[in-house]
Amino acid sequence: MSTAAAESRAALGEPAAGSAGGPAGTGGPAGADGQAGAGAATRAPAAGTPAPAPLAPRARLWPSMGAVYRAQLSRARVARIPLLFVATFQSLGIMVLMRGVVDGGAEARAVVAGSSVLVVAFVALNLLAQYFGQLRASGGLDHYATLPVPAAAVVLGAAGAYASFTVPGVVFTAVAGSVLFGLPLSGLWVLVAVIPLAGAALAGLGAALGLLAPRAELATVCGQLGMSAALLLGVLPGDQLPGPVQWVRDLLPSTYGVEALARALESSPEWARVALDLGVCAAVGVVSLAVATWAYRRASVR
Repeated sequence: MSTAAAESRAALGEPAAGSAGGPAGTGGPAGADGQAGAGAATRAPAAGTPAPAPLAPRARLWPSMGAVYRAQLSRARVARIPLLFVATFQSLGIMVLMRGVVDGGAEARAVVAGSSVLVVAFVALNLLAQYFGQLRASGGLDHYATLPVPAAAVVLGAAGAYASFTVPGVVFTAVAGSVLFGLPLSGLWVLVAVIPLAGAALAGLGAALGLLAPRAELATVCGQLGMSAALLLGVLPGDQLPGPVQWVRDLLPSTYGVEALARALESSPEWARVALDLGVCAAVGVVSLAVATWAYRRASVR
């Protein structure tokens, strides 16, 4: 090979012909060993390079839900207090109006129980539907999608915060209604179970409506319709409604909470039937929250 050709090959970085690192077929076993050695050198980490750090453990459900719950409750305490007064005043107004046409009995218990659970429906169903609808329309779900928390934690945390926010209004409405209609106060301890169970069922329904609605305006309309259904179907005894309306009432998640509270307001409550209504309310709440979790996953990937 001429000197000029050798210099040009050296400038291009090519090995000289016949060398040990030449192309296959030009060298013997030494060339193959050289390629294997080069590959091993490429795969081996450089000396002094630190090992990659292990990934953080996956966030657990309950701690994540607690974090979302505290954040949502803090936000609701600032922004939702005026709306809580509106919900409580609305329920008190309904009871005062119904006092002129209802003297007592099953109708009075239905009015007090339905008006008390209506506070939960106004906040946990109506406002939560609007919140998730606006969150989806504004792209706020992208923030939650980047958090290392399970989807169920976001839904459960938000639903629990909105349901907890209704406790003062529900208790005040139930006590005021019992005094107004002359009902015994001894059974109001059942609110300890009615508020979280009915709140979970209604909050899950509100979250699902807000996440599945294609537009924020439709989520607001769906939330208002759900609250109106809880109002119209909750303050009257179910056996006095037409058959098709009774079927719609049975599908409403708040119905079983209303029934449990109304039975607890009797002078001699049948606690077995109260427990049955609470069990159905809990089952409906589990289904409602599961649907809301599915709707959140569906909306967060779109």
